[in-house]
Amino acid sequence: MNILMVLISLVISGAIFGALGRLAVPGPNPMSIGMTILVGIGGALLGSVVGALLGVTSAFIFFLLQSLGAAAIVYLMQRRTTRVGTSY
Repeated sequence: MNILMVLISLVISGAIFGALGRLAVPGPNPMSIGMTILVGIGGALLGSVVGALLGVTSAFIFFLLQSLGAAAIVYLMQRRTTRVGTSY
């Protein structure tokens, strides 16, 4: 039962941070809800690692770092998809 609760909370937090990351990056972000959740999970993980390395103790700062991590992943994905169709 504990694993199920962890997975549910992971999906919910991933959806929240993914949505915040998509809102932070301007322009169209054609992603499915599954991709948004995965981006949010990755961003939360990235922000948590950065916060732990910096020695952050404030929950609000962790929240900001996790949101910025998701925004960074959305930005990189958006940049990658726009560069795929161009030729140099």
